[in-house]
Amino acid sequence: MSNSKQANTFDAIVIGAGMSGGWAAKELCDKGYKTLLLERGRNVQHLKDYPTTNMYPWEFSHHGQVPAEIQEANPSISRCYAYREDAMHFFVKDTEHPYVQDKPFDWIRGYQVGGKSIMWARQTQRWSDYDFEGPLRDGFAVDWPIRYKDLAPWYSYVEKFVGISGNKDGIPNLPDGEFLPPWELTCVEDYFKGVVAKNYENRHVIYARCAHLTKPQDIHKEQGRNQCQGRSLCQRGCPFGGYFNSNSTTIPWAQKTGNLTLQPFSVVHSIIYDEHKGKAGGVRVIDANTKAVTEYYAPVIFLNAGALNTNLILMHSTSSRFPNGLGNENGLLGKYVAFHNYRARISGTHDGFKEFTTDGRRPTSAYVPRFRNVFKQETDFLRGYAASFYSGRFPQRDTSGFGEALKQQLGNATLGPWYVSSQMMGETIPKESNTVSLHAQQKDEWGIPLLRINIDYDDNDEKMIKDFFEQFKDMFAKAGFSNVETYDSKQAPGLDIHEMGGVRMGHDPKTSLLNKWNQLHACKNVFITDGACMTSTSTQNPSLTYMALTARAVDYAVSEMKKGNL
Repeated sequence: MSNSKQANTFDAIVIGAGMSGGWAAKELCDKGYKTLLLERGRNVQHLKDYPTTNMYPWEFSHHGQVPAEIQEANPSISRCYAYREDAMHFFVKDTEHPYVQDKPFDWIRGYQVGGKSIMWARQTQRWSDYDFEGPLRDGFAVDWPIRYKDLAPWYSYVEKFVGISGNKDGIPNLPDGEFLPPWELTCVEDYFKGVVAKNYENRHVIYARCAHLTKPQDIHKEQGRNQCQGRSLCQRGCPFGGYFNSNSTTIPWAQKTGNLTLQPFSVVHSIIYDEHKGKAGGVRVIDANTKAVTEYYAPVIFLNAGALNTNLILMHSTSSRFPNGLGNENGLLGKYVAFHNYRARISGTHDGFKEFTTDGRRPTSAYVPRFRNVFKQETDFLRGYAASFYSGRFPQRDTSGFGEALKQQLGNATLGPWYVSSQMMGETIPKESNTVSLHAQQKDEWGIPLLRINIDYDDNDEKMIKDFFEQFKDMFAKAGFSNVETYDSKQAPGLDIHEMGGVRMGHDPKTSLLNKWNQLHACKNVFITDGACMTSTSTQNPSLTYMALTARAVDYAVSEMKKGNL
């Protein structure tokens, strides 16, 4: 081996320094493997690179809003609820990495060390067998090659390290985890919980589990993290490490082992397939700034670039063996992509509990786990939906008049009635027609084809929205809520920021690309544990499952390396 190749050779390579990539790097380094962690964006160091984290509202030049000219130039990202002045530097503008929308799709990305783990919603729910068995039961998509028992110990492993605030709710379709103490529900949320329990079987209103340290344990103190302060400014990056992100947790942990080489500004061109060895040999990387090309080598590769970029990299990794993309012997790469349907919302007011208000902030709310088609098929649509539930009181001010009287009125706000709202989080069905592919002509500034996105809703999604409105109007009516209004945002797919699939897991290499260990069927030393691997989406926020799948896959990969099988 030449000196230059030896210098670029590692025990493992991880592509993508976000939620799942950070976990892959942490686990590999913990097990003693010299690991190269590639990130296409800049480095963001915990504490050092959170420029707005302690700013006051009046210190922002545009009062927290993104300037109009930036919004006009970047319509997709500007539709994201979290794209605000205090966090806009963590989001990829449409103009910085364009893509082709065969159908409208708002692709929300974060190209930096930490990825979107800096700005995520921090909601963490386990899957159950009712989720893993869904495709087998109704025949849409393919059967998951794993069940809850396969992932349960890894959920626990991850939860203890991350720190999850929650309650032991005893709900069969939403398994309990390793929880830190919860915040409280508001009096109205607790009231709604009682109404639902009294009037419905198998419907629950619970505290929404979240990745926040309410009572740090020794493992969290060892990470250098402190208790969540309830600031609700999480998208800026937390100087306390009160919520989990890769920057404050997994990546610094990996660095402390001495086994990590972190390399930002590294745009992955492709995975190199070694025709003679019959496996992947390394990764071809373009320097984001100089455009210089370098090759790195390792016996095992974890591809965690984010669901759609993971599809892109595999499709662009061609060879004589794989002319249509690495591992793509069955032609399924880039197909059966799915997402979460967040279009439907309902709101109202409650006239009771006027003697109470809220004090302080909390980083979560209440949650209604899926209750449709869980134990049997009972509706005219497949699968189901979960929902958030939030309540609060807001100040009301009389803005009539002018001058001194107006000043006095604005300074003397009164609290209005309790406001209640809920948003549907619906499962979409993976379909062959929902695809991503490479554009034949258009390329980005690094010479890589632009991604074409052809993803849309279907009739199942419309029926689900209708049912959500009907069921929640009934639940709101039983709770005595008034001024009830429903709203369909009609937003394009993508704003849920939960795209999944394209490189799905399964039993059969003819109908899937990954096996039960997240290995490519046709290239055993490449593992994929981000959203691209998902066979179906269920309704839960997916990040906890990505992390558990990653820890499990690394454990298996290491055991296979020790046996000489990789």
